[in-house]
Amino acid sequence: MKKYILLLIAFVCVSYTNAQTKIEQFKSEKLNETRDIQLYIPSGYSDEKVYPIIVVLDANYLFESVVANTRFYSYWDEMPESIVVGINQYKTEDRERDCMYEDASGLPTEKGSKFFEFISMELVPYIEKNYNTANFKMIVGHDHTANFINYYLFKEVPLFDAYINLSPAFAPKMEERISKRLSEFETKKFFYLATAEEDTKKNGKRIRALNTSLKELKKDNIFYYFDDFTEANHNSLAVQAIPRAMSQIFSMYRPISVKEYKETISKLSTSPYVYLTDKYETIKDLFGFEKRVSVNDFMAIYSAIRKKNNLEDLKLLAKLGKKEYPDTALFHFFMGEFHEKEGKPKKALRMYQNGFSMNAIDFITKDLMLDKAEKLKQDFGW
Repeated sequence: MKKYILLLIAFVCVSYTNAQTKIEQFKSEKLNETRDIQLYIPSGYSDEKVYPIIVVLDANYLFESVVANTRFYSYWDEMPESIVVGINQYKTEDRERDCMYEDASGLPTEKGSKFFEFISMELVPYIEKNYNTANFKMIVGHDHTANFINYYLFKEVPLFDAYINLSPAFAPKMEERISKRLSEFETKKFFYLATAEEDTKKNGKRIRALNTSLKELKKDNIFYYFDDFTEANHNSLAVQAIPRAMSQIFSMYRPISVKEYKETISKLSTSPYVYLTDKYETIKDLFGFEKRVSVNDFMAIYSAIRKKNNLEDLKLLAKLGKKEYPDTALFHFFMGEFHEKEGKPKKALRMYQNGFSMNAIDFITKDLMLDKAEKLKQDFGW
């Protein structure tokens, strides 16, 4: 484990070379104090894109892990590039005051109430004002702070869409409140919960009891995930849980995998093209922004369309290719094949010839377009 952590730290240091990471002194009127805020902005940040916000409590030890996994998954297009903002809570007494609640009610009190408002009324609005942000927001906490993040669930309109609970030390009545609240939602919410074989006895018992309740929750709009790690304790589980949580929460965002193709797409009785558009409409619905259709997904659906010999789908896919990748030969190749299959070789030839001047994409190269055009000429004696 020690060796793994050292390797992770090294990876994080290298990852930060081209990224914008900084510590800011944030003056809070709600808290009447200045707090250390860590901020990560993706290296490719653009005013033409929007970015989900990930808020990390206990950032003094969780921030680097969250950022490293965000960078890793977004590099492989398995989650969107995101802005990560972390709140440092250096001392045990700092965390306890930030997360203070009444013993009787289990609800925030004194500084806990102010800390709640600091995040929702100062910190998140500051990020939204200064950066292009998506509607999707996630929050991460561990132990006391993992309990605290769930208070946002109880707002009429919750601030966050996804909650990563790393071995939460629950306040009184919290398990019942979470179960009831998640059962009431009509909007989509993501809820991740983790414990471990060597977690603290009290935490582990209450977390597993909550899992028993939540796994019976049958609601299409609630995406619930649970992990109970072996060979991990209360602290080390975070290293395993953060990538697991992100992978599961953003599973729909990932490009079509070989498994998805073999087990689902290749067995479709309906249109592969509709499957593709439904997938990206779901991504938009879940995460609040449009994702560009990946080349990987174009090719997967193209393969399925060819096997089904669905000409109308091929034409629709060509038009989508023109919209998503207008400077490439994607549209011309698909439309060329469409015209070939519908028995209009002259139109097909024109498409292949026009595509020769466009940029290559995946296997669709200038040489391929030239070969397709030459073959048509030979076949028809032109």
